[in-house]
Amino acid sequence: MPEVLKAPLVVEFPFTRSVGPVQSAFLTGLRERVVLGVRTSDGRALVPPVEYDPVTAEELRDLVEVAPTGTVTTWAWNHAPRRGQPLDTPFAWALVRLDGADTALLHALDAPGPDTVRTGMRVRIRWAEERTGAITDIACFEPYDGAAPRLTGHDGHFGNAVTGIVAPARLDYTYSPGRAQSAYIDALSGHRTVGERCPACRKVYVPPRGACPTCGVATAEQVEVGPRGTITTFCIVNIKAKNLDIEVPYVYAHIALDGADLALHGRIGGIPYNQVRMGLRVEPVWTAGGRYPDHYRPTGELDADYETYKELL
Repeated sequence: MPEVLKAPLVVEFPFTRSVGPVQSAFLTGLRERVVLGVRTSDGRALVPPVEYDPVTAEELRDLVEVAPTGTVTTWAWNHAPRRGQPLDTPFAWALVRLDGADTALLHALDAPGPDTVRTGMRVRIRWAEERTGAITDIACFEPYDGAAPRLTGHDGHFGNAVTGIVAPARLDYTYSPGRAQSAYIDALSGHRTVGERCPACRKVYVPPRGACPTCGVATAEQVEVGPRGTITTFCIVNIKAKNLDIEVPYVYAHIALDGADLALHGRIGGIPYNQVRMGLRVEPVWTAGGRYPDHYRPTGELDADYETYKELL
């Protein structure tokens, strides 16, 4: 039995979005060291502002300035900050109700230790030295026992308003494919494709998941399938992916390997993209040192009859 594999993985991408008039005013205000909320019809001031009243669903557009000072309503101590968090030393995550607001804003509170933080403590915004129109323009909150400062009286109309943001998203984790897929990956290193058969319905799943998704029972019987198979369906890719050295257009397809009851996906090569079709018989192409097929190419056989793969679409 091969060792169960595990590996560190990172999923990272920039999330780009536009902002409406309310969020635009809020973010542009932060750039100018002004905190804006939005007023509801019953007089509440919501900070951060939203475009629709969470109670009545009424559209909201009446901007109102609130103070950069406030009161902690609840908090939790973060003893081990992670990459990308507001501070690189231990801090408190705190909900802060700014003076003049009726809702609380979540942000970091820079404090010497958890014994110095309490619900009801007074705090103020510590502004970032360089501000671009993002929530990170608030570097953090810090303890404060002075009076609330005078408001600027700003109405929310700024020049060069923020109209969109790019928020980096990143997830670091350790992934283990489990027993079944570890065996599948180990077999691929020997240019073999191995699935597992359900003891109840007798279907062979490739890649195996360790359990039958239909019957809900564990699978253990290994079955070698392929290497040839049939294209059941496919798509033509016209957008070049970053860090992927493949010229567009190219084809990705679902391929039902001979003996398998589940189609896997793979790139199709060795044939013009506009000649790829359902039913085309293909075989894997391995590169030197590759642990999985680089792509699949036509075998030269007659196309498979639709009736032989229609259940695998």
